[in-house]
Amino acid sequence: MDFVSTRGSAPVALSAAIARGQAPDGGLFMPTEIPKQAGPWGDSLQERAIRSMEPFFDGDALRPHLRDIVLESLDFQAPTKWINEHTGLLELFWGPTAAFKDFGARFLASCLARLFAPEGRRTVLVATSGDTGAAVAAAFHRRPGFRVVVLYPDNRVSARQAHQLGAFGGNVATYRVDGTFDDCQRLAKAAFADPALTESHGLVSANSISLGRLFPQMSYFVHASVAAREEGRPTPNFVIPTGNLGNAFACLLARESGIPIGKVVLASNNNRVIPEYLQTGRYEPRDSVETLANAMDVGAPSNLERLRHLFVEPADVVRGQWVDDDAIRSTIRATFEHTGEIVCPHTACAIAVCRRLQSGDDPDDRKGDWIVAATAHPAKFADVVEPLIGQEIEVPTSLRELIERPTLALPLKPTLDSLSSVLRQS
Repeated sequence: MDFVSTRGSAPVALSAAIARGQAPDGGLFMPTEIPKQAGPWGDSLQERAIRSMEPFFDGDALRPHLRDIVLESLDFQAPTKWINEHTGLLELFWGPTAAFKDFGARFLASCLARLFAPEGRRTVLVATSGDTGAAVAAAFHRRPGFRVVVLYPDNRVSARQAHQLGAFGGNVATYRVDGTFDDCQRLAKAAFADPALTESHGLVSANSISLGRLFPQMSYFVHASVAAREEGRPTPNFVIPTGNLGNAFACLLARESGIPIGKVVLASNNNRVIPEYLQTGRYEPRDSVETLANAMDVGAPSNLERLRHLFVEPADVVRGQWVDDDAIRSTIRATFEHTGEIVCPHTACAIAVCRRLQSGDDPDDRKGDWIVAATAHPAKFADVVEPLIGQEIEVPTSLRELIERPTLALPLKPTLDSLSSVLRQS
């Protein structure tokens, strides 16, 4: 299968698209066709990941390695926990950095390790709003032939996220940028758009624009949907917390491939560019604003370009709603009081939207089964969540190990000259 840019550049093989990250014309790679699939899906997350990705890898140099890539990278689970009769939480936080980003980051690292010789020199440059950077750093930490440069917005991630981001050392260098996530993202895009800089440092993208991250994110939506059907439930609908739109687009891509997925609703925080676009048809990016769900503080979501490329009328295939910080707080508190479940602020956005749907005017919304993508472990946001529930959150072992390490993040101005300088030094 060939892959083309959303902006029209010549098609390339999947391996080339994964290696490049972003298309040379500045667009995002997309398959030339969406293969339809009908199963069988297998019995495990890993088998379902392999089955759902096989058609996209068909004929590519990575195809013979797909099974090994999946088994070594997706070596943790994504269970769905039903918290009432019609609402499930798809727990995506059991990887090494306690966030759904582990699925895509680890898969991408396994792919790139097979595409590039270990004696080479590649720089994985990643902008993060909180969780991506740690997942990428963990996935590439101590991998021969790779170094990682992480950019995050200073004072705009949680304390534990910040500690994680700077806790790796070795081949990972972390910088706290004086600005927002959008500044970090613009900085990374400017670097990739500079041919001389890209060539001299062997820049590789690990952001959500990468197909190497997008495809494995399909796997847990396939897994959750097939598991629900096997339990005798109807085809599930999904509510997905949304920042840069990569996770949600993976769900839509899975549905376009024929996976039994019902409605898809995007849940945003006060950075409501996507819901407003779906409601009005006008895309109006803006500076991001700081919220409790910081990993979704994105004012110019990159993967919206994929959404507009694939669908003539995106509003016909996906809906979007947003919630403010007060709703996030009340949802965290109410979810704990009514179900005993402790959720992160991002998951709370989706639960709040899900409750609106289940109590709204549409009878299909009210009677359907809804699965909420629970994107991060609440322990990463203890400073927000613990005061609301009145107790401490048990910290997963992998997260505790990172918290116990020393941490270092250096300051960086949001200019390409500043980034070029640290790339030479790192």
